[in-house]
Amino acid sequence: MKDCIFCKIIRGEIPSTRIYEDERVFAFMDIHPISKGHALVIPKVHAENIWEMASEDLAAVHAASKAIAHALRSALDTEGIAVLQLNGAAVGQVVMHYHLHLVPRVKGAPALPMSHWELTPGNMDEIKTIARKISAEIK
Repeated sequence: MKDCIFCKIIRGEIPSTRIYEDERVFAFMDIHPISKGHALVIPKVHAENIWEMASEDLAAVHAASKAIAHALRSALDTEGIAVLQLNGAAVGQVVMHYHLHLVPRVKGAPALPMSHWELTPGNMDEIKTIARKISAEIK
């Protein structure tokens, strides 16, 4: 896509600090890191979100993410990694090109807001009804 910032990064029109690249995937360091080593993994083919993305590109992004996660753990001696991916403005997606955040975590780091929430029991009848609706739509 012509005006997409991540597409421009892939084409080399905007500088980035690349850490991985293959025929389907491009990975680079986030310039607004949550922690040291925060990286982004993106498909080379523009897709705004998980609904638009080809299954092959999704698989390639996640396979590359696994290799990158191992590299982050080894290089930075991390104790954990947050894998975060947002779809749509309603959940805070800012750059409308599918991207997976790999956020290394070390002991003593402040909690990530997306990884800590109050555990409140749900209504099991409602949960089961919703599960049936979802299952019926899976193709």
